[in-house]
Amino acid sequence: MTGNFAPPAADHVAGRTEAETNASGSSALRRGVYFTSLGLAGLGALDSAYLTYVKFAGAHAACAGIGDCETVNNSAFSAIAGVPIAILGLAAYLAIIALFLLERSRPADAEYLRLAAFGVTLIGTIYSGWLTYVEVSILHAICPFCVASAIIISLLFLISVHRMLANADTA
Repeated sequence: MTGNFAPPAADHVAGRTEAETNASGSSALRRGVYFTSLGLAGLGALDSAYLTYVKFAGAHAACAGIGDCETVNNSAFSAIAGVPIAILGLAAYLAIIALFLLERSRPADAEYLRLAAFGVTLIGTIYSGWLTYVEVSILHAICPFCVASAIIISLLFLISVHRMLANADTA
């Protein structure tokens, strides 16, 4: 048989319109971004909880010969007014998790909760940038757990920007 026969698109065969297909694809993407964000925030919380434990227990961080965790974790820059930065990081990650969970359970407040998550991740990214500068330029020591936290909060910030822009497009 010759000619330009093309079977109908599978979505049309299933009775779905193009708009429905795009909406379900967008919904799947949003769920993926949501669960990725929760996972990253969970990893950040674990990282910060470990560093909090190391600080209070006076233990040595398990850096496995990568970097100099002890210099960083015992420096004058590792606390603000006596409060270990690791606790502040843990609080920030737990706040981000709470904001994401609240956004899911309180759709009427979703815009404000996304804005709050954006603010927390922005402040966290800026502060992590400062701390990374301190590690490299002042302490001349790198803590891999601190670097991991800086990467995680930066990724959460980028995701937060994406979420803000994506919701601005649909408004």
